[in-house]
Amino acid sequence: MTFLSQLTRTERFTLGRPSSFTVSADGRTVFFLRDSSLWARAQGEERLVAGPGITAYTADDEGRILAFERDGQLCTADGALPSAEPVRAPRPDPAGERIAYVSAGALRVIGVDGDGDRAVAEPDGPKVTWGLPEYVAPDSIGRREGFWWAPDGQRLLVARVDTAPVQRWHLADPSDPSRPSRSFPYPAVGTANADVTLWIVDLDGTRIRVEADDEYLTAAGWDAHGPYAAVQSRDQRRVRLLAVDPATGRTEVLAEQRDDAWVTLVPGLPRRTGKGVWLTSADRDDTRTLLYGGRPVTPPGLNLLAVRSVDGESVLFTATDEPTETQLWSYHPDAGLEKLGPAGLDDTTRAGTTVIGARIRETGEEIVSHAEKPVLDLRMRLLKLGPRELRAALFLPSWHRAEDGPLPVLVDPYGGPAMRKVTAEPFWASYVSQWFAEQGYAVLAVDGRGTPGRGPAWERAIYLDIAQPVLDDQVEGLHEAAKLEPALDLSRVAIRGWSFGGFLSLVAVLRRPDVFHAAIAGAPVTDQRMYDTHWRERHLGQVDEHPDAYDRCSPLREAERLTRPLLLIHGLADDNVVAAHTLRFSAALLEAGRPHEVLPLTRAGHRPTAEFLLAHQLDFLRRALPAEGFR
Repeated sequence: MTFLSQLTRTERFTLGRPSSFTVSADGRTVFFLRDSSLWARAQGEERLVAGPGITAYTADDEGRILAFERDGQLCTADGALPSAEPVRAPRPDPAGERIAYVSAGALRVIGVDGDGDRAVAEPDGPKVTWGLPEYVAPDSIGRREGFWWAPDGQRLLVARVDTAPVQRWHLADPSDPSRPSRSFPYPAVGTANADVTLWIVDLDGTRIRVEADDEYLTAAGWDAHGPYAAVQSRDQRRVRLLAVDPATGRTEVLAEQRDDAWVTLVPGLPRRTGKGVWLTSADRDDTRTLLYGGRPVTPPGLNLLAVRSVDGESVLFTATDEPTETQLWSYHPDAGLEKLGPAGLDDTTRAGTTVIGARIRETGEEIVSHAEKPVLDLRMRLLKLGPRELRAALFLPSWHRAEDGPLPVLVDPYGGPAMRKVTAEPFWASYVSQWFAEQGYAVLAVDGRGTPGRGPAWERAIYLDIAQPVLDDQVEGLHEAAKLEPALDLSRVAIRGWSFGGFLSLVAVLRRPDVFHAAIAGAPVTDQRMYDTHWRERHLGQVDEHPDAYDRCSPLREAERLTRPLLLIHGLADDNVVAAHTLRFSAALLEAGRPHEVLPLTRAGHRPTAEFLLAHQLDFLRRALPAEGFR
């Protein structure tokens, strides 16, 4: 079995891995997903609850009612319910008596016994939905919910989304001209967002509008102390926490954050403890700090990443005092701050089991992962490079010895604000880097300015310029690594990346052909004005205020500078970074007389996984970099 076939077959080593954990009220049973099936573990044994075909589920407060969608139907552990179809976003009320869900844009409620199915909020316009998040909410804002139950299950806080103001984009399948194109609302930079409003909705359909009129709804909820919401201004420099009066919809500002660049949204916040104390965050002493009732409870240097759970006054959260690590911490006003240990990268790795372990430590339960281990052994060396102490990971072939001589270099970054690629705990991308190394390359990944986990100033160093500071750090990291490791041949350097990494690869080969001699750019943004409002305006500001920022960060305007071999790859069904980015850039290269290669991926989205993709990239690298060095 080859690594490439294993990577594809196991869906990047996620098959067999547990995720989406829920703990029952007594702490004795853990529910989780594994391979699209719902499982439960109690008293040392696992049992299958339902599946396959389940991608997500939700539970009531006691963990008695588990609701999920399967094949468009509303289901519980006892079977399908006679609901309207297709079903989206089912969620039981906290008491476990009813399930709310969305179908055909309407928010509906049905009893857990299948009785009383009815709409409580129906679309009042052709582009209106109730209870679903808008386009920018899940990935850019981090809000995946569109409605929230009151604790007594008698009312809901619901988002009404009207996409009528949003321009519509169209995706066609060039491989099948008989198929109609797909249309969807895409709020590109400088254009209108969806109109999102909040409402209190009774089970009889009575509605009260909530007074929350900022551009973005970033969070909402309804706990024992009442409903609340967090809203953000269009320029993202202000976030306000609002208490909501459920009887009138009137709001009161409880807290406000401001920043001259942007206010960072922390996953899991705002949140309220059992006693009604607000958990929020603030950037102080160049540290993202957890606040308990407005009081900082984490020290300078420990950067808050996410709040994972709140149980009474106990807060479980992830934070880091070292950019390559993610640590699990707890806080209680009586016990103070406690470091529980390392956490993984996300809920599909060790973080989920660590969180569960912290919640039910007394049981000794452990959720075992059945994911396959990669057939490759890592030879990863973590480095701190240069005066900025850039965090980097260097991968060398397992067979390489010093007497073998220098190796061509493959710079393999992500480099953007969405994630860290250099982590002490390896993940699938680490093994891809090692695979390239085994083919005869010294592979280097560098996390430079703009990547998360290193403090507010580090993250905001890319404000109004997401290109040059990031590129400078890649060049510095490369040169500093070569000082430490003689195996790096700087006369043969290629760079590859996907999404932001693809954009970075373009910038590198266009602006520094003296350093980078070939590039592979997958799904790159080539025109920053063609990306979504919330994500791109966060980093480059309002386009009417800072048009120069968008110009200098758009490779489309630099196409004539290409002098090195370039491979462009793009999924033609990508609705995040649409294929027009690559197609327009390719057209500009052709107009400028710059040869290049394009690999279009039929019916592929933004994150394709296919064995041939990496093999094709390897073939390009072998053709693009000569066998011996050059200047």
